[in-house]
Amino acid sequence: MFAGGFSTFALLYCMQPLMPEFSRDFGLQPAAASLSLSVTTVSMAATMLVVGSLSDASGRKKVMALSLFAASLLAVLAAFSPGYTALLALRALQGAALAGVPAIAMTYLSEEVEPSSLGYAMGLYISGNSVGGMGGRIIGGVLADLFDWRASLLGIGFSGLVAALLFCRWLPASRRFRPAALSTRQIGRTLVSQLKDVRLLALYGLGFLLMGSFVTTFNYIGYVLLDRPYSLSQTWVSGIFLVYLTGTFSSTWMGRLADRIGREKTMRIGIGIIAGGALLTLAPPLVAKLFGIALLTFGFFGAHSVASSWVGRTASEHPAQASSLYLFFYYVGSSVSGTVGGVFYQHIGWPGVVAMVSVYMLIALLLCRTLVAGRSNAVSA
Repeated sequence: MFAGGFSTFALLYCMQPLMPEFSRDFGLQPAAASLSLSVTTVSMAATMLVVGSLSDASGRKKVMALSLFAASLLAVLAAFSPGYTALLALRALQGAALAGVPAIAMTYLSEEVEPSSLGYAMGLYISGNSVGGMGGRIIGGVLADLFDWRASLLGIGFSGLVAALLFCRWLPASRRFRPAALSTRQIGRTLVSQLKDVRLLALYGLGFLLMGSFVTTFNYIGYVLLDRPYSLSQTWVSGIFLVYLTGTFSSTWMGRLADRIGREKTMRIGIGIIAGGALLTLAPPLVAKLFGIALLTFGFFGAHSVASSWVGRTASEHPAQASSLYLFFYYVGSSVSGTVGGVFYQHIGWPGVVAMVSVYMLIALLLCRTLVAGRSNAVSA
């Protein structure tokens, strides 16, 4: 699962350090350059709604393995794109291919891991995601600085193929999986039922806000650091993604904390850390900006690990679809917010991005209250 998460998120987020390169080579505004990531995440989000149910019929490991191989090959093809439109088309296809792992991974863990250890196990999986996201961004940025963005995509694509091979070799087959018949009518009916649960809706909203804040921050911090007064090189800007190491720790630590003090309290702690980190980046010193980004990353991965395990515990039936819906809203938050944040950046600058993240976190706190109220109502009923 670590190898699968690494490959998935390296392939997905390798575009973030390349956005200034696209702006320069294709003459794009930051919001347009962000489409190289947004089209991938929105395509992945839509495909997740089907892939989760497909795995119910055909098996978890098979679908995840096919996903990794197809996405890696598409990354290699994207390196030879004749123009930006062709690049976006290949990235959209890649998003559909990438849907297999994140849509199924949480369900696989929920089925195979003992409930008392699920928070810790989910934290370990998400820490693998954070290493992949960090590695993809750093490797991609360094290769682009040494060569160009095409060499960057080639390097990431080949590393994805290696990770896919390791995934197939290492991942144990499911022991508790039981295949179910795939029915379009049943899929639609269960999706509607998942959207009627107030607690699940609140969790879906949290996924949208958490991911939207995180991706928007990293989409545009590169523009800030490449510009004056910092004028950093692409390699040094890529180094900022080392803060993902804080997420590797926080996802596991906050998963354990949630098992001990409860998910509601832990989620509020994560939200507060995200907001505090975003506000700290308003300070002019480079050290303050870097520390603020590290805090925001720490809070995001911790809060996401809590929300992920919370979905599996809240869904009374069809947990694979519930997880897919959570990730649908999570990645729609990435697509929509990541591009809308570019409009704020173009017109207001970095303070506009921070204001957007701060508002998102205020709404997230309100959703936490909804979760607590919804749980109380469910218990009373």
